[in-house]
Amino acid sequence: MIPLQKIEDIVSKYKTIEKELSSGNIDPKKYAQKSKEYSDLGNIIKYAKDYLKFDSEKKDLEQILNDKKSDKDMVALAEKEIVSLKEKKIDYEKKLKIFLLPKDDDDNKNAIVEIRAGTGGLEATLFCSDLFKMYEKVCSKKKWKIEIINISKSEAGGFKEVIFLVNGDNIYSYLKYESGVHRVQRVPSTETQGRVHTSAATVAVLPEAEEVDIKIKESDLRIDVFRAGGPGGQSVNTTDSAVRITHIPSGVVVSQQDEKSQHKNKAKALKILRARVYEAEKLKKDQERSSNRKNQIGSGDRSERIRTYNFPQGRVTDHRINLTLHKLDEFLSGEIHEEMNEELRLKDQDLKLKNLN
Repeated sequence: MIPLQKIEDIVSKYKTIEKELSSGNIDPKKYAQKSKEYSDLGNIIKYAKDYLKFDSEKKDLEQILNDKKSDKDMVALAEKEIVSLKEKKIDYEKKLKIFLLPKDDDDNKNAIVEIRAGTGGLEATLFCSDLFKMYEKVCSKKKWKIEIINISKSEAGGFKEVIFLVNGDNIYSYLKYESGVHRVQRVPSTETQGRVHTSAATVAVLPEAEEVDIKIKESDLRIDVFRAGGPGGQSVNTTDSAVRITHIPSGVVVSQQDEKSQHKNKAKALKILRARVYEAEKLKKDQERSSNRKNQIGSGDRSERIRTYNFPQGRVTDHRINLTLHKLDEFLSGEIHEEMNEELRLKDQDLKLKNLN
């Protein structure tokens, strides 16, 4: 049951904002925010108003049932309406609970995705490359734009690390469920005995942080410049274009050498640094606010093994929701990634609803 006071607060807030917007006296700076609030409340206001009427409507119907003077047709109709009313109440309560769920302010942000090869040597770097290609295809299907920030290649042609920014609508709300350890089981091309090897890659999805989200003081940064190095440590640049930035208070360090320009490398490094510092602050606040955070999907725990890609059996399994799809090729091509993501979102929603009760 949702406390009626919470529902009454929704209706009251809707009426208050409606008056503010129609008065014409609202601060222009607050107009966009208030309009969005009004629009969001407008999606649920009908359910809130009807929910508040359920008890009185139920009493009216019960009076008909308890009145000995009521004819059979009226009684039969009232019985049907009570059943319908109870079903509607359950449906409306679910909708209202979802609306009342704590909102993640970062859901509508762009995302910075970091993929790193883990255990498994060169095979892990190839898997890292496979994951990047998968996300490329998912983004292409959704018409999201990818901007490469940093790529470090391995001798096998895979990636030791790849960092990229994804631009579009509500990116973080979708990609945040990808954070964690991804494991692959397959026979490497170099394996002569045909044995299945297990390798891993770590994915971290960070909401892109703007300057308004987190203030980083220049005095808190140590910036070092050096010559960019190529494979095997060879110098690929005769100028000090590579940049290493250290955020002294948090200890976060970011190096960037992809660009030939020191200025561009610094801008890219600051983008990553801001996102990492913002994420660290966010996780700290979440842990202080709620002990249930770790029980929610999409918590950003990078040490958690979340998914296994089994090539011999042609399956992909998400361990958080115990879902196995026997369509590994389609999953890696981005074709059915949405199917997995939808189940993750629903499970996350269910966990949050339980915590709301």
